[in-house]
Amino acid sequence: MKRSMGMNSSVQQLQEAEAPVLENGIGNARTQASRRPTFDWAWLLWLNRRLLGRLTALGLVVFTAIAFLIPKEYESTTRLMPPESSSGSGLGSGLAAMMSAMAGGGASSLAGSALGGVAGDLLGKHDAGAVFTDMLRSRTVEDRMISRFDLRKVYRTHYWEDARRKLAERTLIVEDRKSGVITLTVTDRDPQRAAQLSQGYVDELDRIAAEVNTSAARRERMFIEERLTTVKQNLDAASQKFSEYSSKSATIDLKDQGKAMVEAAAVLQGQFIVAQSELQGLEQIYTDNNVRVRALRARVEELKRQLKKVGGDSSSASSGGPNADQEFPSIRQLPVLGVRWADLYRETKLQETVYELLTEQYERAKIEEAKETPVVKVLDVAVVPERKSKPPRLLIMLLGTAMALIAGSGWVLGKAVWQEMDPEDPRKQLGQEIGAQSMVLWRQGKVRWQALQRTISRKDSSDLNS
Repeated sequence: MKRSMGMNSSVQQLQEAEAPVLENGIGNARTQASRRPTFDWAWLLWLNRRLLGRLTALGLVVFTAIAFLIPKEYESTTRLMPPESSSGSGLGSGLAAMMSAMAGGGASSLAGSALGGVAGDLLGKHDAGAVFTDMLRSRTVEDRMISRFDLRKVYRTHYWEDARRKLAERTLIVEDRKSGVITLTVTDRDPQRAAQLSQGYVDELDRIAAEVNTSAARRERMFIEERLTTVKQNLDAASQKFSEYSSKSATIDLKDQGKAMVEAAAVLQGQFIVAQSELQGLEQIYTDNNVRVRALRARVEELKRQLKKVGGDSSSASSGGPNADQEFPSIRQLPVLGVRWADLYRETKLQETVYELLTEQYERAKIEEAKETPVVKVLDVAVVPERKSKPPRLLIMLLGTAMALIAGSGWVLGKAVWQEMDPEDPRKQLGQEIGAQSMVLWRQGKVRWQALQRTISRKDSSDLNS
């Protein structure tokens, strides 16, 4: 308060000292106002050059202090090269390959190729540069940056919205439409943090691009992966049923097993006929109690029993497997068992074929996904800035000095014009009235403020005493 009063008194003394010169200048200007008004204004400014010089020096000092009080800010820049946009023909090519493999080529192969082309047209193309730019400006990336670098504490704000707004104000993202290069610039008061933020944007972009990648290869891979899981479960179930049925019915390979049993039955039938012929011949020579006759008769009975076991009978044909005294099903049982066995075998082979095809397509889809995943290519890595980018101190000093000079000149000229105005001029009277009312309002406000301060002081004192 004392300093401001001293400055006001100094300015008043300066104006009083310059008053004679100002009045002389105004008198000289009045004599030649009709002829050379511009020269008169310049002459008036020249007569008040000391005042203008002091105001200019004061402006230089003030704006120099302001320029050095403004915190330094640093910029860290990184440049990105997005990958070329690719069409989503991966799904169509995969479908075409599967259809060709299942149908064995020909017309189905052509249909699969056409389906691949249609799928590529439907999936379309994407401008990777525009997608990356929007992803960098997304709320998801901003929130991850705020959490990663604790920017709410850095920006001294409690709300996420304020932190996002300040981060967006300090981030500049520009895409070159011709080259597709994305330039990302981050401004911060700490040069180390500026470089970290710039690199953090690249890291988060790479992570988000991998998470929300919606390419055709990824959709194809996810679809085939789900189908592969389902088919694997079906294959396991079919294999389990087939193995249980084969174990229960003792049918391993129905074709080879039937052939072997027919051959075995033929051999037994031949041995039975030979043994029966020998038995008839011995019965004509020896009695029934003869050792050779009894032995050959026992052999014939055993061969007959074996033939019955291999061939089976009408009652065992409808059974679901071999009898308790049989290790393998009879020839009569094989056709009945073969129907169920063939169904289970066909289902198992079908599931195996589908599983093999899907496994092959799954590996292809993973390769295509790795090709089409948009990996960020860094052209210029973010480095720690060595020089500040803001504030432009020299520019602030020059503009401040010029503003002080212009303001001083306007004051001198305006005062001269004001003094030249007729006291009866309504404009001058209005200005004086406004000035007087402003002074009255200012004094009233000052008195009220002082009264409020005294009231607060008394209340604080009473609270302390109590």
